[in-house]
Amino acid sequence: MQSSCFHLPNPSMKSEGEEPLTKKKRVSGQHDTSAPEKTPNLSDQKEACLSVAQNEEKRSSKKGTIKRHWEYFCQHSRTMKIVERKETDQSSTESEAKFDFTVMSYNILSQNLLEDNSHLYRHCRQRLLIWTYRFPNILQEIKQLDADVLCLQEVQEDHYRTEIKSSLESLGYHCEYKMRTGRKPDGCAICFKTSKFSLISSNPVEFFRHDIPLLDRDNVGLVLLLQPRFHCKSNAAICIANTHLLYNPRRGDIKLTQLAILLAEIASVAPQKDGTFCPIIICGDFNSVPGSPLYRFIKEGKLNYEGLAIGKVSGQEEFPRGQRILSIPIWPQKLGISQNCVYEIKQQQKEENAGEKLEAGELDNAQEIVIASEKVSSKLQHHFKLSSVYSHYFPETGIPEVTTCHSRSAVTVDYIFYSAANDDAAAAQPGAEDSCRGGLKLLGRLALLTEKDLWTVNGLPNENNSSDHLPLLAEFRLSER
Repeated sequence: MQSSCFHLPNPSMKSEGEEPLTKKKRVSGQHDTSAPEKTPNLSDQKEACLSVAQNEEKRSSKKGTIKRHWEYFCQHSRTMKIVERKETDQSSTESEAKFDFTVMSYNILSQNLLEDNSHLYRHCRQRLLIWTYRFPNILQEIKQLDADVLCLQEVQEDHYRTEIKSSLESLGYHCEYKMRTGRKPDGCAICFKTSKFSLISSNPVEFFRHDIPLLDRDNVGLVLLLQPRFHCKSNAAICIANTHLLYNPRRGDIKLTQLAILLAEIASVAPQKDGTFCPIIICGDFNSVPGSPLYRFIKEGKLNYEGLAIGKVSGQEEFPRGQRILSIPIWPQKLGISQNCVYEIKQQQKEENAGEKLEAGELDNAQEIVIASEKVSSKLQHHFKLSSVYSHYFPETGIPEVTTCHSRSAVTVDYIFYSAANDDAAAAQPGAEDSCRGGLKLLGRLALLTEKDLWTVNGLPNENNSSDHLPLLAEFRLSER
Protein backbone atom coordinates (compact mmCIF):
# COMPACT_ATOMS: atom_id res chain seq x y z
CA MET A 1 0.00 0.00 0.00
CA GLN A 2 1.53 3.25 -1.09
CA SER A 3 0.93 6.64 0.46
CA SER A 4 -1.28 9.12 -1.35
CA CYS A 5 0.68 12.23 -2.27
CA PHE A 6 -0.43 15.85 -2.52
CA HIS A 7 2.02 17.83 -4.64
CA LEU A 8 2.66 21.43 -3.68
CA PRO A 9 2.05 23.99 -6.42
CA ASN A 10 4.87 26.11 -7.77
CA PRO A 11 5.15 29.18 -5.48
CA SER A 12 5.47 31.46 -8.49
CA MET A 13 2.25 30.15 -9.98
CA LYS A 14 -0.77 32.33 -9.23
CA SER A 15 -4.06 30.63 -8.54
CA GLU A 16 -7.08 31.76 -10.48
CA GLY A 17 -9.89 33.63 -8.79
CA GLU A 18 -10.13 35.14 -5.33
CA GLU A 19 -8.74 33.41 -2.30
CA PRO A 20 -11.72 31.51 -0.87
CA LEU A 21 -13.34 33.00 2.23
CA THR A 22 -12.78 29.84 4.23
CA LYS A 23 -9.07 29.97 3.37
CA LYS A 24 -8.74 33.62 4.42
CA LYS A 25 -10.41 32.96 7.76
CA ARG A 26 -8.63 29.76 8.75
CA VAL A 27 -5.12 30.38 7.48
CA SER A 28 -5.01 33.92 8.86
CA GLY A 29 -5.43 32.47 12.33
CA GLN A 30 -8.94 33.74 13.02
CA HIS A 31 -10.96 31.51 15.31
CA ASP A 32 -13.45 29.35 13.47
CA THR A 33 -16.59 29.48 15.55
CA SER A 34 -18.37 27.12 13.19
CA ALA A 35 -16.13 24.19 14.11
CA PRO A 36 -17.86 21.68 16.37
CA GLU A 37 -16.71 21.40 19.94
CA LYS A 38 -13.72 19.13 20.36
CA THR A 39 -15.17 15.77 21.34
CA PRO A 40 -12.78 13.12 20.06
CA ASN A 41 -14.41 9.70 20.09
CA LEU A 42 -11.12 7.84 20.65
CA SER A 43 -9.55 7.66 24.05
CA ASP A 44 -6.17 9.23 24.78
CA GLN A 45 -4.84 5.79 25.53
CA LYS A 46 -5.92 4.47 22.15
CA GLU A 47 -4.49 7.47 20.34
CA ALA A 48 -1.20 6.91 22.15
CA CYS A 49 -1.18 3.43 20.68
CA LEU A 50 -0.96 4.70 17.12
CA SER A 51 2.02 3.09 15.48
CA VAL A 52 5.22 5.11 15.34
CA ALA A 53 5.15 4.20 11.66
CA GLN A 54 3.18 7.40 10.98
CA ASN A 55 6.04 9.54 12.34
CA GLU A 56 8.55 7.57 10.32
CA GLU A 57 6.52 8.17 7.18
CA LYS A 58 6.28 11.90 7.96
CA ARG A 59 10.07 12.15 8.24
CA SER A 60 10.54 10.27 4.99
CA SER A 61 8.14 12.49 3.04
CA LYS A 62 9.77 14.28 0.18
CA LYS A 63 9.99 18.04 0.37
CA GLY A 64 7.19 19.63 -1.63
CA THR A 65 4.60 16.95 -0.98
CA ILE A 66 2.00 16.23 1.67
CA LYS A 67 1.53 12.55 2.37
CA ARG A 68 -1.47 10.82 3.88
CA HIS A 69 0.10 8.22 6.11
CA TRP A 70 -1.39 5.06 7.56
CA GLU A 71 -2.26 5.11 11.24
CA TYR A 72 -2.04 1.63 12.75
CA PHE A 73 -3.47 0.75 16.14
CA CYS A 74 -1.87 -1.36 18.89
CA GLN A 75 -3.50 -4.55 17.78
CA HIS A 76 -1.93 -4.22 14.34
CA SER A 77 1.78 -4.90 13.95
CA ARG A 78 3.48 -1.89 12.42
CA THR A 79 5.63 -4.27 10.43
CA MET A 80 2.53 -5.76 8.84
CA LYS A 81 2.39 -3.83 5.59
CA ILE A 82 -0.71 -4.00 3.43
CA VAL A 83 1.19 -5.06 0.32
CA GLU A 84 2.79 -7.92 2.23
CA ARG A 85 -0.58 -8.96 3.63
CA LYS A 86 -2.17 -9.13 0.21
CA GLU A 87 0.59 -11.36 -1.07
CA THR A 88 0.03 -14.00 1.61
CA ASP A 89 -1.85 -17.22 0.95
CA GLN A 90 -5.41 -16.32 1.87
CA SER A 91 -6.40 -19.98 1.91
CA SER A 92 -4.03 -20.82 4.75
CA THR A 93 -5.39 -21.73 8.18
CA GLU A 94 -4.02 -18.55 9.73
CA SER A 95 -5.58 -16.35 7.05
CA GLU A 96 -8.92 -18.08 7.44
CA ALA A 97 -8.86 -17.35 11.16
CA LYS A 98 -8.03 -13.68 10.53
CA PHE A 99 -9.92 -12.26 7.59
CA ASP A 100 -8.51 -8.76 6.98
CA PHE A 101 -9.91 -6.40 4.35
CA THR A 102 -9.98 -2.71 3.42
CA VAL A 103 -12.93 -0.43 2.70
CA MET A 104 -12.92 2.95 0.94
CA SER A 105 -15.61 5.63 0.94
CA TYR A 106 -15.14 8.24 -1.77
CA ASN A 107 -17.37 10.99 -3.19
CA ILE A 108 -15.80 11.31 -6.65
CA LEU A 109 -17.70 14.52 -7.64
CA SER A 110 -20.16 14.08 -10.47
CA GLN A 111 -19.20 16.18 -13.50
CA ASN A 112 -22.76 17.46 -13.90
CA LEU A 113 -22.86 18.59 -10.26
CA LEU A 114 -19.46 20.23 -10.63
CA GLU A 115 -20.70 22.24 -13.60
CA ASP A 116 -24.00 23.10 -11.91
CA ASN A 117 -22.12 24.39 -8.84
CA SER A 118 -19.17 26.07 -10.52
CA HIS A 119 -19.11 28.79 -7.84
CA LEU A 120 -17.63 26.21 -5.46
CA TYR A 121 -14.56 25.79 -7.67
CA ARG A 122 -13.49 29.35 -8.42
CA HIS A 123 -10.13 28.59 -6.86
CA CYS A 124 -9.42 25.93 -9.51
CA ARG A 125 -7.82 26.26 -12.91
CA GLN A 126 -10.43 25.38 -15.51
CA ARG A 127 -8.36 22.70 -17.20
CA LEU A 128 -8.34 20.72 -13.94
CA LEU A 129 -12.14 20.55 -13.88
CA ILE A 130 -12.83 18.70 -17.12
CA TRP A 131 -13.76 15.03 -16.84
CA THR A 132 -11.08 13.82 -19.24
CA TYR A 133 -8.50 15.29 -16.86
CA ARG A 134 -10.24 14.24 -13.64
CA PHE A 135 -11.12 10.61 -14.31
CA PRO A 136 -7.55 9.33 -14.85
CA ASN A 137 -6.58 10.92 -11.52
CA ILE A 138 -9.54 9.37 -9.71
CA LEU A 139 -8.83 5.97 -11.23
CA GLN A 140 -5.17 6.26 -10.27
CA GLU A 141 -6.14 7.00 -6.66
CA ILE A 142 -8.37 3.93 -6.61
CA LYS A 143 -5.59 1.79 -8.09
CA GLN A 144 -3.03 3.14 -5.66
CA LEU A 145 -5.12 2.66 -2.53
CA ASP A 146 -6.31 -0.75 -3.77
CA ALA A 147 -9.24 -1.21 -1.38
CA ASP A 148 -11.09 -4.51 -1.26
CA VAL A 149 -14.44 -2.69 -1.13
CA LEU A 150 -15.26 0.68 -2.72
CA CYS A 151 -18.26 2.79 -1.67
CA LEU A 152 -18.52 5.59 -4.22
CA GLN A 153 -20.90 8.55 -4.24
CA GLU A 154 -21.76 10.99 -7.05
CA VAL A 155 -21.07 8.37 -9.69
CA GLN A 156 -22.49 9.86 -12.88
CA GLU A 157 -24.55 7.30 -14.78
CA ASP A 158 -23.20 7.91 -18.30
CA HIS A 159 -19.61 7.87 -17.05
CA TYR A 160 -20.33 4.73 -15.01
CA ARG A 161 -21.80 3.00 -18.04
CA THR A 162 -19.08 4.01 -20.51
CA GLU A 163 -15.85 3.90 -18.49
CA ILE A 164 -16.03 3.69 -14.68
CA LYS A 165 -17.59 0.21 -14.48
CA SER A 166 -15.32 -1.35 -17.11
CA SER A 167 -12.23 0.28 -15.60
CA LEU A 168 -13.04 -1.09 -12.15
CA GLU A 169 -13.89 -4.52 -13.52
CA SER A 170 -10.46 -4.62 -15.14
CA LEU A 171 -9.02 -4.12 -11.64
CA GLY A 172 -10.88 -7.16 -10.33
CA TYR A 173 -14.01 -5.50 -8.93
CA HIS A 174 -17.62 -6.53 -9.25
CA CYS A 175 -19.81 -3.40 -9.34
CA GLU A 176 -23.33 -2.72 -8.08
CA TYR A 177 -24.91 0.66 -8.87
CA LYS A 178 -28.02 2.58 -7.87
CA MET A 179 -28.87 5.72 -9.83
CA ARG A 180 -30.75 8.53 -8.15
CA THR A 181 -34.45 8.78 -8.90
CA GLY A 182 -36.15 11.64 -10.74
CA ARG A 183 -33.79 11.53 -13.71
CA LYS A 184 -30.90 12.75 -11.60
CA PRO A 185 -27.72 11.77 -13.46
CA ASP A 186 -25.64 10.28 -10.62
CA GLY A 187 -25.87 7.68 -7.91
CA CYS A 188 -24.05 5.37 -5.50
CA ALA A 189 -21.90 2.35 -6.30
CA ILE A 190 -20.45 -0.45 -4.19
CA CYS A 191 -17.64 -2.39 -5.83
CA PHE A 192 -15.80 -5.32 -4.29
CA LYS A 193 -12.83 -7.50 -5.20
CA THR A 194 -14.15 -10.83 -6.41
CA SER A 195 -10.97 -12.43 -5.10
CA LYS A 196 -12.07 -11.49 -1.56
CA PHE A 197 -15.87 -11.60 -1.55
CA SER A 198 -18.88 -13.11 -3.26
CA LEU A 199 -22.26 -11.39 -3.49
CA ILE A 200 -25.12 -12.75 -1.39
CA SER A 201 -27.63 -9.98 -2.12
CA SER A 202 -27.83 -6.46 -3.52
CA ASN A 203 -30.53 -4.16 -2.15
CA PRO A 204 -31.05 -0.70 -3.70
CA VAL A 205 -32.79 1.87 -1.50
CA GLU A 206 -34.88 4.77 -2.81
CA PHE A 207 -35.74 7.59 -0.41
CA PHE A 208 -38.33 9.22 -2.70
CA ARG A 209 -41.98 8.42 -1.94
CA HIS A 210 -44.55 9.85 -4.31
CA ASP A 211 -47.30 9.72 -1.67
CA ILE A 212 -45.29 11.31 1.16
CA PRO A 213 -44.59 15.06 0.68
CA LEU A 214 -41.69 14.93 3.16
CA LEU A 215 -39.84 12.46 0.94
CA ASP A 216 -39.77 14.41 -2.31
CA ARG A 217 -35.98 14.23 -2.81
CA ASP A 218 -34.14 11.81 -5.06
CA ASN A 219 -31.29 10.59 -2.85
CA VAL A 220 -30.60 6.86 -2.72
CA GLY A 221 -28.66 4.19 -0.90
CA LEU A 222 -27.33 0.71 -1.61
CA VAL A 223 -26.98 -2.22 0.80
CA LEU A 224 -24.94 -5.32 -0.07
CA LEU A 225 -24.55 -8.56 1.81
CA LEU A 226 -21.14 -10.06 1.06
CA GLN A 227 -19.59 -13.40 1.91
CA PRO A 228 -15.83 -13.53 2.58
CA ARG A 229 -14.20 -16.11 0.32
CA PHE A 230 -11.61 -17.15 2.89
CA HIS A 231 -13.00 -17.51 6.37
CA CYS A 232 -13.19 -20.35 8.84
CA LYS A 233 -17.00 -20.11 8.90
CA SER A 234 -18.61 -20.76 5.55
CA ASN A 235 -21.74 -18.79 6.50
CA ALA A 236 -19.86 -15.62 7.51
CA ALA A 237 -21.34 -12.45 6.04
CA ILE A 238 -20.66 -8.71 6.09
CA CYS A 239 -23.26 -6.01 5.37
CA ILE A 240 -21.94 -3.00 3.45
CA ALA A 241 -24.15 0.09 3.05
CA ASN A 242 -23.48 3.23 1.03
CA THR A 243 -25.50 6.45 0.78
CA HIS A 244 -25.43 10.15 -0.03
CA LEU A 245 -27.95 12.03 2.10
CA LEU A 246 -29.63 15.28 1.12
CA TYR A 247 -27.38 18.35 1.24
CA ASN A 248 -29.93 21.04 2.23
CA PRO A 249 -28.86 22.24 5.73
CA ARG A 250 -32.40 23.45 6.45
CA ARG A 251 -34.08 20.07 5.97
CA GLY A 252 -32.93 17.98 8.89
CA ASP A 253 -36.32 16.27 8.89
CA ILE A 254 -35.64 14.82 5.44
CA LYS A 255 -32.10 13.79 6.37
CA LEU A 256 -33.25 11.90 9.48
CA THR A 257 -36.01 10.16 7.55
CA GLN A 258 -33.64 9.15 4.75
CA LEU A 259 -31.28 7.76 7.38
CA ALA A 260 -34.13 5.85 9.04
CA ILE A 261 -35.03 4.23 5.71
CA LEU A 262 -31.42 3.16 5.18
CA LEU A 263 -31.18 1.74 8.71
CA ALA A 264 -34.45 -0.15 8.23
CA GLU A 265 -33.10 -1.73 5.06
CA ILE A 266 -29.88 -2.73 6.84
CA ALA A 267 -31.95 -4.22 9.67
CA SER A 268 -33.84 -6.33 7.13
CA VAL A 269 -30.69 -7.52 5.32
CA ALA A 270 -28.22 -8.14 8.16
CA PRO A 271 -30.00 -10.47 10.66
CA GLN A 272 -28.41 -13.84 11.43
CA LYS A 273 -30.27 -17.02 12.34
CA ASP A 274 -29.52 -16.46 16.03
CA GLY A 275 -31.30 -13.09 15.99
CA THR A 276 -28.16 -10.94 16.01
CA PHE A 277 -26.81 -8.89 13.12
CA CYS A 278 -23.80 -9.75 11.01
CA PRO A 279 -20.97 -7.16 11.03
CA ILE A 280 -22.06 -3.89 9.42
CA ILE A 281 -20.17 -1.10 7.66
CA ILE A 282 -21.99 2.10 6.66
CA CYS A 283 -20.19 4.49 4.32
CA GLY A 284 -21.15 7.70 2.63
CA ASP A 285 -21.52 11.43 2.41
CA PHE A 286 -23.97 12.22 5.20
CA ASN A 287 -23.92 16.01 4.73
CA SER A 288 -23.66 16.33 8.51
CA VAL A 289 -20.75 17.32 10.72
CA PRO A 290 -19.23 15.53 13.74
CA GLY A 291 -21.14 16.14 16.96
CA SER A 292 -24.38 17.07 15.20
CA PRO A 293 -27.64 15.43 16.31
CA LEU A 294 -27.69 13.25 13.19
CA TYR A 295 -24.11 12.12 13.81
CA ARG A 296 -24.82 11.39 17.48
CA PHE A 297 -27.88 9.37 16.52
CA ILE A 298 -25.79 7.11 14.30
CA LYS A 299 -23.14 6.56 16.97
CA GLU A 300 -25.25 6.46 20.12
CA GLY A 301 -28.23 4.62 18.68
CA LYS A 302 -30.77 7.05 20.11
CA LEU A 303 -32.00 10.62 19.66
CA ASN A 304 -34.61 12.61 21.53
CA TYR A 305 -35.50 15.28 19.00
CA GLU A 306 -38.18 17.07 21.02
CA GLY A 307 -37.71 20.81 20.54
CA LEU A 308 -34.87 20.34 18.03
CA ALA A 309 -34.78 22.97 15.29
CA ILE A 310 -34.91 21.51 11.82
CA GLY A 311 -31.83 23.49 10.77
CA LYS A 312 -29.67 22.16 13.60
CA VAL A 313 -29.94 18.45 12.78
CA SER A 314 -26.88 18.31 10.53
CA GLY A 315 -24.78 21.05 12.14
CA GLN A 316 -23.74 22.36 8.73
CA GLU A 317 -24.50 26.00 9.52
CA GLU A 318 -23.24 28.02 12.48
CA PHE A 319 -26.43 30.09 12.44
CA PRO A 320 -29.09 27.74 11.04
CA ARG A 321 -31.77 29.33 8.90
CA GLY A 322 -34.31 26.57 9.44
CA GLN A 323 -35.76 27.42 12.85
CA ARG A 324 -38.92 25.32 12.54
CA ILE A 325 -39.06 22.63 15.21
CA LEU A 326 -39.12 19.00 14.12
CA SER A 327 -42.64 17.57 14.14
CA ILE A 328 -43.51 14.56 16.30
CA PRO A 329 -43.33 12.07 14.69
CA ILE A 330 -40.98 13.20 11.94
CA TRP A 331 -42.37 10.89 9.28
CA PRO A 332 -45.95 9.64 8.77
CA GLN A 333 -47.20 6.20 9.72
CA LYS A 334 -47.70 5.14 6.10
CA LEU A 335 -43.94 5.12 5.53
CA GLY A 336 -44.05 1.78 7.35
CA ILE A 337 -40.95 2.38 9.47
CA SER A 338 -41.08 2.43 13.26
CA GLN A 339 -39.30 4.82 15.61
CA ASN A 340 -36.80 1.97 16.08
CA CYS A 341 -35.82 2.36 12.41
CA VAL A 342 -37.09 -1.04 11.31
CA TYR A 343 -39.85 -1.95 8.90
CA GLU A 344 -43.01 -2.26 10.98
CA ILE A 345 -43.70 -5.80 9.80
CA LYS A 346 -40.27 -6.75 11.18
CA GLN A 347 -41.09 -5.02 14.44
CA GLN A 348 -44.32 -7.01 14.64
CA GLN A 349 -42.50 -10.29 13.95
CA LYS A 350 -39.90 -9.48 16.59
CA GLU A 351 -42.61 -8.95 19.19
CA GLU A 352 -44.29 -12.22 18.20
CA ASN A 353 -41.00 -14.12 18.41
CA ALA A 354 -40.47 -12.66 21.87
CA GLY A 355 -43.55 -14.54 23.00
CA GLU A 356 -46.41 -12.10 22.50
CA LYS A 357 -49.32 -14.42 21.73
CA LEU A 358 -52.37 -12.46 20.74
CA GLU A 359 -55.62 -13.31 19.01
CA ALA A 360 -56.12 -11.75 15.58
CA GLY A 361 -58.44 -9.08 16.91
CA GLU A 362 -56.13 -8.30 19.80
CA LEU A 363 -53.17 -8.02 17.41
CA ASP A 364 -54.92 -5.39 15.31
CA ASN A 365 -55.69 -3.46 18.47
CA ALA A 366 -52.11 -3.85 19.73
CA GLN A 367 -50.74 -2.49 16.46
CA GLU A 368 -52.97 0.55 16.78
CA ILE A 369 -51.69 1.10 20.33
CA VAL A 370 -48.06 0.82 19.20
CA ILE A 371 -48.63 3.26 16.35
CA ALA A 372 -50.47 5.68 18.66
CA SER A 373 -47.63 5.60 21.18
CA GLU A 374 -45.07 6.20 18.44
CA LYS A 375 -47.00 9.23 17.24
CA VAL A 376 -46.39 10.98 20.53
CA SER A 377 -42.82 9.73 20.99
CA SER A 378 -39.94 12.06 20.17
CA LYS A 379 -37.33 9.34 20.57
CA LEU A 380 -35.61 7.64 17.67
CA GLN A 381 -33.60 4.48 18.16
CA HIS A 382 -31.63 1.92 16.18
CA HIS A 383 -30.14 -1.37 17.32
CA PHE A 384 -26.63 -1.28 15.86
CA LYS A 385 -23.49 -0.70 17.88
CA LEU A 386 -21.60 1.66 15.57
CA SER A 387 -18.23 3.36 15.88
CA SER A 388 -16.56 5.85 13.56
CA VAL A 389 -13.29 4.93 11.86
CA TYR A 390 -12.09 8.52 12.20
CA SER A 391 -11.84 10.61 15.36
CA HIS A 392 -12.50 13.92 13.49
CA TYR A 393 -9.82 15.87 15.39
CA PHE A 394 -6.05 15.59 15.51
CA PRO A 395 -5.26 14.50 19.08
CA GLU A 396 -2.14 16.64 19.48
CA THR A 397 -3.76 19.92 18.44
CA GLY A 398 -7.54 19.50 18.47
CA ILE A 399 -7.62 20.82 14.89
CA PRO A 400 -10.50 19.33 12.88
CA GLU A 401 -9.95 16.74 10.20
CA VAL A 402 -11.37 17.66 6.80
CA THR A 403 -12.98 15.36 4.22
CA THR A 404 -14.15 18.01 1.74
CA CYS A 405 -12.58 21.36 0.81
CA HIS A 406 -13.75 23.84 -1.81
CA SER A 407 -14.30 27.60 -2.15
CA ARG A 408 -17.20 27.70 0.31
CA SER A 409 -16.42 25.08 2.93
CA ALA A 410 -13.85 22.77 4.50
CA VAL A 411 -15.40 20.26 6.92
CA THR A 412 -16.01 16.59 7.63
CA VAL A 413 -19.18 15.19 6.05
CA ASP A 414 -17.93 11.76 4.92
CA TYR A 415 -17.79 8.80 7.29
CA ILE A 416 -17.14 5.10 7.66
CA PHE A 417 -19.14 3.64 10.56
CA TYR A 418 -18.72 0.01 11.61
CA SER A 419 -20.04 -2.48 14.15
CA ALA A 420 -17.13 -2.93 16.53
CA ALA A 421 -16.03 -6.22 18.00
CA ASN A 422 -16.18 -6.38 21.78
CA ASP A 423 -12.37 -6.34 22.00
CA ASP A 424 -11.89 -3.47 19.55
CA ALA A 425 -9.86 -0.78 21.30
CA ALA A 426 -11.03 1.78 18.77
CA ALA A 427 -14.40 1.19 19.83
CA ALA A 428 -17.52 1.04 21.40
CA GLN A 429 -19.77 3.56 22.99
CA PRO A 430 -20.82 2.78 26.59
CA GLY A 431 -24.35 1.47 26.72
CA ALA A 432 -24.57 0.63 23.03
CA GLU A 433 -26.62 -2.47 22.41
CA ASP A 434 -24.49 -5.56 21.84
CA SER A 435 -26.59 -6.87 18.97
CA CYS A 436 -23.94 -7.89 16.45
CA ARG A 437 -22.49 -11.32 16.07
CA GLY A 438 -18.71 -11.21 16.21
CA GLY A 439 -17.89 -7.78 14.91
CA LEU A 440 -15.09 -5.86 13.26
CA LYS A 441 -11.77 -4.77 14.68
CA LEU A 442 -10.32 -1.56 13.24
CA LEU A 443 -6.69 -2.26 12.35
CA GLY A 444 -5.77 1.01 10.68
CA ARG A 445 -6.90 4.02 8.69
CA LEU A 446 -5.51 6.38 6.09
CA ALA A 447 -5.01 9.65 7.96
CA LEU A 448 -7.00 12.72 6.96
CA LEU A 449 -5.68 16.27 6.62
CA THR A 450 -6.40 19.72 8.02
CA GLU A 451 -7.87 22.55 5.99
CA LYS A 452 -4.53 24.34 6.13
CA ASP A 453 -2.82 21.26 4.68
CA LEU A 454 -5.23 21.22 1.77
CA TRP A 455 -4.88 24.90 0.95
CA THR A 456 -1.13 24.40 0.53
CA VAL A 457 -2.12 22.38 -2.54
CA ASN A 458 -4.82 24.91 -3.53
CA GLY A 459 -7.71 23.04 -1.97
CA LEU A 460 -9.80 20.45 -3.81
CA PRO A 461 -9.93 19.58 -6.64
CA ASN A 462 -6.29 20.20 -7.53
CA GLU A 463 -3.75 19.00 -10.06
CA ASN A 464 -3.39 15.55 -8.53
CA ASN A 465 -6.62 15.06 -6.55
CA SER A 466 -9.63 15.45 -8.79
CA SER A 467 -12.59 15.41 -6.42
CA ASP A 468 -13.63 17.99 -3.84
CA HIS A 469 -13.64 15.14 -1.29
CA LEU A 470 -10.84 13.00 0.08
CA PRO A 471 -11.13 9.22 -0.05
CA LEU A 472 -11.57 7.59 3.36
CA LEU A 473 -9.88 4.23 3.81
CA ALA A 474 -9.86 1.74 6.68
CA GLU A 475 -8.58 -1.76 7.32
CA PHE A 476 -10.70 -4.19 9.34
CA ARG A 477 -10.39 -7.67 10.76
CA LEU A 478 -13.46 -9.88 10.86
CA SER A 479 -13.63 -11.66 14.19
CA GLU A 480 -15.96 -14.20 15.77
CA ARG A 481 -17.14 -14.50 19.36
